[in-house]
Amino acid sequence: MTADPSRPLRTIVATDCGSTTTKAILIEKVGDEYRQTFRGEAPTTVEAPFEDVTRGVLNAIAEIEELSGRKILDGEKIITPSGASGDPKAGVDIYISTSSAGGGLQMMVAGVVQSMTAESAQRCALGAGAIVMDVLASNDGRLPHEKIERIRSLRPDMILLSGGTDGGTVTHVVEMAEYIAAAEPRPRLGMSYNLPLIYAGNRDARTRISEILGKKTALTITENLRPVLEKENLGPARAKIHDLFLEHVMAQAPGYKKLISWAGAPIMPTPAAVGLIMETIARKQGINLIGVDIGGATTDVFSVFGGVFNRTVSANLGMSYSISNVLAEATLDNIMRWVPFSIEEQDLRNRIKNKMIRPTTVPQTQDELQIEQAIAREALRLALIHHKSLATGLKGVQQERSISDVFEQKASGETLVDMLQLDLIVGSGGILSHAPRRVQALLMMVDAYEPLGFTELAVDSIFMMPHLGVLSTVNEQAATDVFVRDCLIHLGTCVAPIGQGAWGERCADYTLTFHGRPEPGVGTGGARVPVAPSNATGDGPPPAIKGTLAFGEVRLFPLGVGDEATVAMTPARSVDLGAGKGVPVDRRVRGGVVGVVLDGRGRPLRLPTKPEERVRALKRWHAALKLYPE
Repeated sequence: MTADPSRPLRTIVATDCGSTTTKAILIEKVGDEYRQTFRGEAPTTVEAPFEDVTRGVLNAIAEIEELSGRKILDGEKIITPSGASGDPKAGVDIYISTSSAGGGLQMMVAGVVQSMTAESAQRCALGAGAIVMDVLASNDGRLPHEKIERIRSLRPDMILLSGGTDGGTVTHVVEMAEYIAAAEPRPRLGMSYNLPLIYAGNRDARTRISEILGKKTALTITENLRPVLEKENLGPARAKIHDLFLEHVMAQAPGYKKLISWAGAPIMPTPAAVGLIMETIARKQGINLIGVDIGGATTDVFSVFGGVFNRTVSANLGMSYSISNVLAEATLDNIMRWVPFSIEEQDLRNRIKNKMIRPTTVPQTQDELQIEQAIAREALRLALIHHKSLATGLKGVQQERSISDVFEQKASGETLVDMLQLDLIVGSGGILSHAPRRVQALLMMVDAYEPLGFTELAVDSIFMMPHLGVLSTVNEQAATDVFVRDCLIHLGTCVAPIGQGAWGERCADYTLTFHGRPEPGVGTGGARVPVAPSNATGDGPPPAIKGTLAFGEVRLFPLGVGDEATVAMTPARSVDLGAGKGVPVDRRVRGGVVGVVLDGRGRPLRLPTKPEERVRALKRWHAALKLYPE
């Protein structure tokens, strides 16, 4: 079933088949805009005893039927288009889906130079929604037999091979192909078919690659990822990955052939769909953004800076299955610095191990919640460091080339992630989306990412970004309508001056002038400037709050969703708000369910080293933001 472009879409049902849960949402056109109206979920049924993904899909849609009173299913079939059964209130205009069930898309990538073509291949696979199992390169330090053994033992869903610029040497990329051929790799699912392999390297090597790999793999040849050193061309190879994901990987998974026949648009890997909605929003609103999805086993980070999209997956950072890895990578001291009470090291280690062996448990006490949120800060921080290392400019590109440069080949890949140019951070995943108080999600992201200057923050309400990503391929307007109105919960704006000073000293003077529907009452700190009572008619000055933000201080000013305020700040001489040290800044900011946070803790953020001072500081900040019940 494919979408009929001439038919207006008024009702859409979308599912995301996750590894444990299948989530369905109903989107309907209400007046001139699209809204998400009902949702249902059911356990995913890829594994025994069902071994048919469509069972879980039907169960999740049946829950929507029950809640909405709309007949969508006819036995084991989705009624499309709406009204097809004769009842105008039955059926939907299109069914679409994403999937990460059965472990998602697992790939191995290979290139010639690790920091150049191999890294481009890794970026390409990650952007297509894959988990990258390993990156092979001619110069990765492994001996030929080690490479062959690694390829043989991995059993990925797909291999992406790249290497060489067009017209350059073919020796090394042919050598990599020979290693793959010698390994005779088998796919993870289905023994009866050849492993899909995409060749996206030097076009001069295509004939040799076909001779070596044509019979041993299901070979697909596409455009070079790095046709010249100065340019990356990831689009064609990414499109091929999506095609092969549907043809080979999805077709082998239980019940997916039936699911593909129901869908009105190609089924996408869940992370690729999330990346697509991020790209769409960044393009339509002309902003730079970072999105994070922190799960039980992995943490995905997405970014769009200057129109360039990047995705990374930290496969060893998560809040349940991978929680012990967070402890190992972050170290105990880094987790402890966020905990506002003293705790024995062994006690903390035991609690973390308990979470790993009982991944579905949720915190029962405030202490447990604070420990889990401390671990989340470190998982988020480490995942962003990993993302910054891959979201870079092209390495190996010379700015000014001389003979010595050619021999030296300086790495020129600087990270594209510029926190001062960042406009929006979007968080999703249980620990952020289901935090008991929204302000907890805001502070976790602020502490982990240390945004600079003015940054908006939001969370995904019920994790519908995958559904909206695949919907954007069919109807961009519907996807952006629902994203803005139902998916995102705007938390507010964080204003973080850059620089450091002795705690208690002046960091910046501020004036908040409220527009729209000003919040009654004052935030934590600051004096209300008297205003004329006739403000409701528009002939009095808008209400304002003036004050001084000290170093080591955090202040919260309520500003509702849809409301705006102007923040005028005059920083101390050594402090920068984005316009230069000591230069005053005047910016219009948007509110949210939390409001406007002025963060005077300094950047980079440094916590006191003495435990009792650190605990005192944390408690003071938590009280200022009303982070936990008193």
